Amino acid sequence: MPITRRLLLAGTAAAFAAPSWPATAASEWPARIVKTISPYGAGGANDISLRIINDFLERELHQQFIVENKPGAGTRLANEMVAHSQPDGYTFLYAAAPYATAEALFGKLNYQRSELRPVAMAAFAPIFLIVNAKSDFKTLPDLIAYGKSKPEGLTFGSPGPGSQPHLAAELLFKTAGVKGLNVPLRGDAAAYTELLAGRVDATFTAISSALPHIQAGNFRVLGAGSVQRSAIYPDAPTLVELGFPQIVAAGWYGFMAPAATPVAVIDRMQDAVLRALGDAEVKKKLIAQGLEAHGLNGAEFATFIDAETAKWSRVIEEAGLREN
Repeated sequence: MPITRRLLLAGTAAAFAAPSWPATAASEWPARIVKTISPYGAGGANDISLRIINDFLERELHQQFIVENKPGAGTRLANEMVAHSQPDGYTFLYAAAPYATAEALFGKLNYQRSELRPVAMAAFAPIFLIVNAKSDFKTLPDLIAYGKSKPEGLTFGSPGPGSQPHLAAELLFKTAGVKGLNVPLRGDAAAYTELLAGRVDATFTAISSALPHIQAGNFRVLGAGSVQRSAIYPDAPTLVELGFPQIVAAGWYGFMAPAATPVAVIDRMQDAVLRALGDAEVKKKLIAQGLEAHGLNGAEFATFIDAETAKWSRVIEEAGLREN
């Protein structure tokens, strides 16, 4: 997979900035507790999946890996904290999808992307298009046809402006040629309340939180925002299958480090994370949380982030979502 010019420049800068460690330092790493920073509060998919992977890392590397939750500002607080941390191999960011959209949404940040180096991608959280099971929307074409028949178009609930479900809805509006209104709400639970009450037509969501409602017959799944059918809910056709190859959207998580962290330490962490994601028990635990193990090495992860940034920045610009 090609390495982007940005990654090459970041790697060059890191090489010059890296401290001169003794030759044995990398082989001795980790010699003390390693902090992994979650940009969300405890109990969510980011936090839980990080703890699952950390358990494996502790067994593999014979050292304690702790989670430090640093929620706020759409993940920017955690991003900034790690970007400005000591590049000694003892602080890692467990980055999330908003990392790729922060600059397009908010403009100038308090950190530079070049201050963080991708280590390894870890997991996908595919998002699914759901509607009220009592509605007349049996298929995606039904939903689109309804939206085109209404002067105001479709209404989509989302767990907040600029969130992945919001951006996926904006992309659907554009590619389907239908008007639409995003209704920002305080999390998935609020979006479900509005959907059950019939006050919004649809929402994109992680399947794990919606599954009890689906199993109870309250929600209907119209499609999955993944390239291939998800092992989490294989009954749902992908939006690619349904004729919308542009609409591939998912939450994602992966490890990053301060850019000047020694390369040998980065490589050892990368290899350990990738081994974790190949472990059958880790995969099983992630699936139970509505996540799919998706291991990419640092260079591949950097390329993925660049592609996500370019894709969603266009959506943000065309929808006029940037905060002033």
